[in-house]
Amino acid sequence: MTSEIETLTEDQARAALAELARTLADANTAYHGADSPDLSDAEYDQLKRRNAEIEARFPHLKRDDSPSEQVGAAPADGFSKVTHAVAMLSLSNAFEAEDVAEFDGRIRKYLGLGDAAPLRYTAEPKIDGLSLSLRYEKGALVQAATRGDGAVGENVTANARTIDDIPARIHGAPDLLEVRGEVYMSHEDFEALNERQVAAGAKSFANPRNAAAGSLRQLDASITKSRPLRFFAYAWGALSAPLADTQMGAIERLSELGFSTNPLTVLCNGPQEMLDHYAKIEAQRATLGYDIDGVVYKVDDLALQERLGFRSTTPRWATAHKFPAELAWTRLEGIDIQVGRTGALSPVARLHPVTVGGVVVSNATLHNEDYIKGFDSKGAEIRGGKDIRVGDWVQVYRAGDVIPKVADVDLSKRPGDSAAYVFPQTCPECGSDAVREPGDAVRRCTGGLICPAQAVEKLKHFVSRAAFDIEGLGAKQVEQFYTDGWIAEPADIFTLRERYGSGVQQLKNREGWGEKSATNLFQAIEDKRNIALSRLLFSLGIRHVGESASNLIALHYGSWDDLAAAMDAAADQSGPAWEDLIGIDGVGAVMAGSLVKAFAQERERASIDRLVNHLTVAEAKRADTSGSPVAGKTVVFTGSLEKMTRAEAKARAERLGAKVAGSVSARTDILVAGPGAGSKAKKAAELGIETLDEDGWLALIGAA
Repeated sequence: MTSEIETLTEDQARAALAELARTLADANTAYHGADSPDLSDAEYDQLKRRNAEIEARFPHLKRDDSPSEQVGAAPADGFSKVTHAVAMLSLSNAFEAEDVAEFDGRIRKYLGLGDAAPLRYTAEPKIDGLSLSLRYEKGALVQAATRGDGAVGENVTANARTIDDIPARIHGAPDLLEVRGEVYMSHEDFEALNERQVAAGAKSFANPRNAAAGSLRQLDASITKSRPLRFFAYAWGALSAPLADTQMGAIERLSELGFSTNPLTVLCNGPQEMLDHYAKIEAQRATLGYDIDGVVYKVDDLALQERLGFRSTTPRWATAHKFPAELAWTRLEGIDIQVGRTGALSPVARLHPVTVGGVVVSNATLHNEDYIKGFDSKGAEIRGGKDIRVGDWVQVYRAGDVIPKVADVDLSKRPGDSAAYVFPQTCPECGSDAVREPGDAVRRCTGGLICPAQAVEKLKHFVSRAAFDIEGLGAKQVEQFYTDGWIAEPADIFTLRERYGSGVQQLKNREGWGEKSATNLFQAIEDKRNIALSRLLFSLGIRHVGESASNLIALHYGSWDDLAAAMDAAADQSGPAWEDLIGIDGVGAVMAGSLVKAFAQERERASIDRLVNHLTVAEAKRADTSGSPVAGKTVVFTGSLEKMTRAEAKARAERLGAKVAGSVSARTDILVAGPGAGSKAKKAAELGIETLDEDGWLALIGAA
């Protein structure tokens, strides 16, 4: 074979490599996808060797979809980032049958459909694995990325190429196709992997999902290849042409292209059939051979999916119906108090370790002092009014299969010398008074910035994934730097290099650090001096202002200067600036009050200003709405709409660049008033605001 290769011209070698790539890709599909190999092992190995020898002689001709990448790759120096062309959003959750009916009802209301109108859904198992997006261009796999934070993921292309269920090349697909699905590990393969880990003296994995996630994110692709990973395809991202008209049709198309799709995916006519299939899948859960944690429902008609669109973090047209939490009994060995970034004192149960749903649990949330006493937030009894005491035999469950909680107490096993738990009245971290305001279920430390727990938790939040997401600076490093006096507030992170010279020399000598990791950290900090307005606002850890609200507020004000000026103007919680703030659709008085209070407090504002001085804050821009007649205008809807639902009207206005407010003020540009309009129409008339009926509004925006 070698002598023949030595006689090849460059053009002949290029053609041979292209043919080998196609032949071996087809062989992989036949062997792993259809269980019908069309090459013997010897023939397959011979072709792989030929490909390697040609690449060795003509290294500059090596293809991006080279079959040699299926064997492994040299260790990478960390993962590069991939910005998803279409965001990989999470799903809303349903836990009860009523939630599923409400999901169907919300969709019908949004679309203006009656209860009797036909509306079909797909129902499929929710795989408990790691989300992955595969980008194919002209049939070739060119990129694989993890979900990450939904907007930006990690480039794991070399690793994905080692997974047998992922074809390196597909035929008959659109020129651009992003296939999305879940990487997972079967129970059998998981057990075998853990046996090998233990035999090798390595750490075993807690569950198949952790094993799959850890295996996919190896810097050495040959390690990933040695792990038995699998892949189910169930969705798509960017497309140059539609796969089908329906969700089910698109899934069938993915199967035809050579991807593994879940055979338990079915079509359902309405909530009852969805619940019936849910019960069927739940009954098979223990025997499937892989982990699932619920059933995902999606509107089948893709045109309706397009109309329904998205909320800030979830699609309106899909939801995940989670399985009931799994239960176990164990001993409560202690109750610890953790202090959060807002000063909340949160009780945590320290448990004798117990396995719940395949995961070893040693801690569980106890919510607040009322929950420990046996009451809910309204004073009604829970657990029959039984309180929780140290030494009790307690029932533990995992809410949504994620967060362990204490559900019940077995009084028959309560020790005779047990005593009721007394919730602390002072902060265990700083000794400040811990007060509980009227109407609040949570007791909070009043220490503020002098409380080390609050300072550390705020810093952890600041560097979290949805905030600044500084590579190499996680919770552990934040605690280390705070304890050693390197950082006390967010601004200190951006002065580390200035205060410690290059910073590298001092940091590399600390435990857990080397010159390379230290250099990478300081570069990562520099890279984050440019930040989006929404991320900056979320990073501040202001109570009630979450990720979704931060996006809404950032889009409303556009720039940091405008936002800060508006918060100053609204400090007394009255006047036009306050009305404008609470008029943002999705921002209520409680959230708004918390926001302006953070900007008004002298010490907190000074800390924020010190931070911003080190940053370049990018303006929040809406989608290109050039030519839109309502771009930049504030619109309020009132009364009944007859040709579209209120939710659909709001969504369309926002897509056109308008700001949708919930109340009329001097800043309102247009009021859209349907039948039954009341006080808002009257106020608009008094302020001289342009008022349109539904037909006038539709004529204004046209067919957009």
